[in-house]
Amino acid sequence: MEKKIKMKFKLHNHLFLKTVLTLCLFSSMGKAQTTVSGKVISNKKLPIAGVNVLIKDSYDGATSDKEGNFSFVSADTGKFILHAALLGYIDFDQEIHLTGKEIKLDILLFGADVELQAVTISAGMIEASDEKKATVLKPLDIVTTAGGQGDIVGALKTLPGAQQVGEGSGLFVRGGTNNETKTLIDGMIVNNPFYNGAQDVAQRGRFSPFLFKGTVFSTGGYSAQYGQALSSVLALESVDLPDRGSSSVGISPLGITLGTNRLAGKGKFSYGGDVNYFNVGLYNSVVKQSFDWKRSAQLAGGSFNFRKRFAETGILKFYTYFNYSDMATLRQNIDSVNVYKDLFDLNNLNIFSILTYKEKLGNKWLLNAGASYSYNKDNIKINKDTISGQNEMLQGRAMLSRSIFRSSIFRMGAEHQYVPDQGSYNKYKRAMFENYTSAFAEADIYFFNRLVLRLGERYEYSQWLRKGVFAYRGSVAFKLSKNSQLSYAQGDFYQKPDRDFLWNDHSQQFQKATHYVLNWQYVTDSITFRAEVFYKKYNNLTSYTPYLNSQYYSGLPLSPDTINNGNGYATGFELFWRDKKTFKNIDYWISYSYLDTKRQFNNYPENVQPTFAANHTASLVFKKFFKKGIATGLTYIYASGRPYYNPNNPFFLGDRTIDYHTLGLNVSYIRQIGKAFCVFVFSVTNVIGNDQVFSYKYSYDGVRRQEVGLPAPRSFFFGIFLSFGVDRTKDIINNNT
Repeated sequence: MEKKIKMKFKLHNHLFLKTVLTLCLFSSMGKAQTTVSGKVISNKKLPIAGVNVLIKDSYDGATSDKEGNFSFVSADTGKFILHAALLGYIDFDQEIHLTGKEIKLDILLFGADVELQAVTISAGMIEASDEKKATVLKPLDIVTTAGGQGDIVGALKTLPGAQQVGEGSGLFVRGGTNNETKTLIDGMIVNNPFYNGAQDVAQRGRFSPFLFKGTVFSTGGYSAQYGQALSSVLALESVDLPDRGSSSVGISPLGITLGTNRLAGKGKFSYGGDVNYFNVGLYNSVVKQSFDWKRSAQLAGGSFNFRKRFAETGILKFYTYFNYSDMATLRQNIDSVNVYKDLFDLNNLNIFSILTYKEKLGNKWLLNAGASYSYNKDNIKINKDTISGQNEMLQGRAMLSRSIFRSSIFRMGAEHQYVPDQGSYNKYKRAMFENYTSAFAEADIYFFNRLVLRLGERYEYSQWLRKGVFAYRGSVAFKLSKNSQLSYAQGDFYQKPDRDFLWNDHSQQFQKATHYVLNWQYVTDSITFRAEVFYKKYNNLTSYTPYLNSQYYSGLPLSPDTINNGNGYATGFELFWRDKKTFKNIDYWISYSYLDTKRQFNNYPENVQPTFAANHTASLVFKKFFKKGIATGLTYIYASGRPYYNPNNPFFLGDRTIDYHTLGLNVSYIRQIGKAFCVFVFSVTNVIGNDQVFSYKYSYDGVRRQEVGLPAPRSFFFGIFLSFGVDRTKDIINNNT
């Protein structure tokens, strides 16, 4: 029996550490010992070596030898799924009952059409999935990346295409703003996916990576299924039913989280939830911040989920999340040195609920339907000005998929969004009610076992703009060899102007971007290499004159000052290398991005490199796994200086910040205490403590300036997590048997 177990765990150090809590779902282990053994053979009756045979939701398993034989011992009891997998074969799953009595069985694997199944659309697509073999990352990789703060976006920033923008939340991809990237859960748009917080400080995402079994980060040329994103989509697929119930507790100096999930109805449905409370007051009293806290940031929230399976073909999933946060900061006013401080006071209420249903209709059709509701309310006070905003979105979506021949698939669907938006600025009030409708059709067609072609068309209509557009999408992939393929994608992508420019103005156009992406990738069980070149052309970008600001909340028409004559481009190339087995117990990846981009939009007087774009970005992620439950990780990220506005420079955005360097570290230790699994985690960001300047702010006379940088040179996190009821050690251990 050959068994290689590698510990993988992610630590995070941010105020909102709800994400990391999910790591603590561990359980006690049974006392019975069951030997599971047998032989793996092909449909041609030949033994198969190197097959991973394991029990799902356990780290018990083995690899078949050259004769196809395998054997291992499990200490669990009860009903489990025995899983066998090898690249090039169809996965095998069978229920077994562990009682302490020896189990012997032969496993028959049918060879998949390797030449066909390995061909996937990869141009502009980076997948993190437990269900697909040729993925760049697994969901577990996301939370075990040092410096990623246990956050999906934090980890994705180590991949090609993403920019390092420390003063803004979200993903800035290939010369696009953060508003040009949309986050979706099971196909439904999340209207406010990031926490609200202090000004000029990037905030983490609201959702735990362990809520999802798959992540698709599209940096360009994405499917016709999705719209309203000029640059990128982050598509998240939620998990199905858990295999067992669990309870968990997370404790840190920042706060506490309690969670539970229960399985009922003979494993046909589950329910659960969590509650949490965090306060940074104690942390800020120890780690000095660059600004003063008038009221320490605090957050209270929770979630509830329900999932039910119908027969073997349908599943209903419901998830709701709610969160309330409150804070107030004081920062030195640059125009009154050592005299006056600017107040920023914020409280935020956010709710997101999603209901989805998936059902197989006969032998050919698959239905995916869903509805979601988003609610976000901000009450903000900036010095003497009071600003409030209330944004809601009701969304419905349905998609039908049909197998047409061999592995080819046809998809068609439609969605509708109703978006009431209200706000006020002191005594001025505003309101907008939008209805957005779209429909799409798309087909993945396979030819000659080596070639796949994806063709799609999407129609989008905005009632507010009183306009509709058609957007074509096309992709093709060709398998060059057993482990390599070439892929190309192009298409048109539309997006409404940002909501701040839509008030009282129906005259604007859809903004447009056209993508061209060429990708080559080489993937084995242990090595991944990707090389990609891209070109993106912008048209109809929103631009405005400074006079707009005086009209902004007044209720006057804005059309004379807001027009869609902005344009731009983004081009470059990206490289990604990952190696999981060359060095024993070491996993690492390296990425590099080169970006050349210019645009004229917002109040830019000419085409220039925007403030959120760096020409060069690189990262190195390193993970080392030790015996006795210890794991460590290091992440180094570099980005060249970005443009910033200096009123003393006659060239608009002609100055550059210093280069960005940061090094993150995490350490974790796991041990079992009684019937509970206990995880100790520690992490620190910017270990070397170097200056990180994202931009500058200037006084009205241009004489003085302030750095826009980190709230503190370093941030730290330490936490203890306990779990009871189910052994989810696989969530932090990568079993590479």
